[in-house]
Amino acid sequence: MPMLLDAVLNVGTEGELAATLQHVVDSAADLTDARYGALALAGPAHGRGPERGRSRIAELFSVGLSDDERRRITRLPTGHTGLLGHPGSSLSLGVPVRVHNDVLGHLCLARKRHGPFTEEDLALLRVLASQAGIAIGNARLYGTARQRERWIEGAAAVTTALLSGEPAADALTTLAKSARILAGAAAGVVLLPTDEGGMEIVAASALDDPGDIVGTNIAPGSPVLVQLLSGEPVYIDDSATDPRMTTHVRTRFGPSMMLPLQSGGRLIGTLALPRKRGGRPYTAVDRLLATQFASQAALALVLADAQHNRERLAVFEDRDRIARDLHDLVVQRLFATEMMLESTRRRAGEGELSDLLGHAVDELDSTIQEVRTTIFALQQPPADAPTSLRGKVLRETAGAAALLGFQPSVHFTGAVDTLVEDTLHTGLLAALRGALAAAHRRAGVTSIDVEVDATATLPDGRDGVRLVVSDDGEPAEGEEDTTVTWEIGR
Repeated sequence: MPMLLDAVLNVGTEGELAATLQHVVDSAADLTDARYGALALAGPAHGRGPERGRSRIAELFSVGLSDDERRRITRLPTGHTGLLGHPGSSLSLGVPVRVHNDVLGHLCLARKRHGPFTEEDLALLRVLASQAGIAIGNARLYGTARQRERWIEGAAAVTTALLSGEPAADALTTLAKSARILAGAAAGVVLLPTDEGGMEIVAASALDDPGDIVGTNIAPGSPVLVQLLSGEPVYIDDSATDPRMTTHVRTRFGPSMMLPLQSGGRLIGTLALPRKRGGRPYTAVDRLLATQFASQAALALVLADAQHNRERLAVFEDRDRIARDLHDLVVQRLFATEMMLESTRRRAGEGELSDLLGHAVDELDSTIQEVRTTIFALQQPPADAPTSLRGKVLRETAGAAALLGFQPSVHFTGAVDTLVEDTLHTGLLAALRGALAAAHRRAGVTSIDVEVDATATLPDGRDGVRLVVSDDGEPAEGEEDTTVTWEIGR
């Protein structure tokens, strides 16, 4: 009894679970005078026929067994034979190791040195098996607590990253990478809904190159998609063989989780976490923690989108204020000054002074046009592609400014967005690009004037639109001047 008490008290004093379980086996063999002892923990059940339902051994702790004998032990005992394959209760002894009502393995002994195993040996073995179960249960609780802590820390890190203002693509990649690491998955994948009703992988993090994963689509009506749209997670035992999986990358993966990212009952995306083929299946705890993480990530995505919209709104409001100030103050004052100079020029009569005043009036008129162009540009969304002709022309000249080193001057005459049909935009913009490219190639260009006139009259008398691009550079060989004119009837 003192030896048993010492053995029980020493269980759990080891820092690692593996050392504790090995101590249980050693103590059981010593106390019962057995030559061989083993504690086997169960893995997933496999097999067919008589072997069906018998669990493979995931971990084995033994005493007295050679490496060859250890390799021959692949499955838990059936009850008819011991773990070591010795028939008969007198030669072998075994008891289950339980955590609550779950059998996690077996503690077995074989070949007692002096006589057969007794009821006292069996009682002793049951005590040690119960201690092993307690140690395993405590280790599981600790592991679950640490795992939960890591998921909580990961969710907080992802939330911080999403709300830090980084680009959306980078934020989604951060989400995919964090989830992959936390889940021990081979890849972390974020899918977003498509206009056609399917889903597309827009961000991925993988142990190998994720390049062929991004852009993969799930077709509308897919069973997986139907389940996700209903707000239910999808758990898959083997992605390569599951008929619900239809993407070309499925053959690379095994167990997988597909978790809906939803807010207010609306699916905003999906987080998929596939493990490699033959990988460890996800446990109930894994699924629970990953689902909670996905819910937190979905909320962070919604908050990040709202924050981005607020920032864009603030930019728009600031631009509107600047445009309003320019229109109400600057343009009006310039226009008043132009009128004063025009009145003075008329009083001055003919002569050099009149010419100078006329030139000043023309410059003021040009300045007013440029300020109005700037006001229009300020009212355009900063990242959206323009749809109006005025916006498209300004976008082209702004792009050319990066190469030219200065901003071309742009003037519009008439209601270009109303009078010029959409079908004419392509030709006009192509001519504008060609003219700007030609100006960039010329020597000595320091200024470029672009004029779009929607009230032009063509040589044949028809109403039309005219584009004139001129610069102050030197004409290239074969060119008469540096002015490019493009016009078409409307």
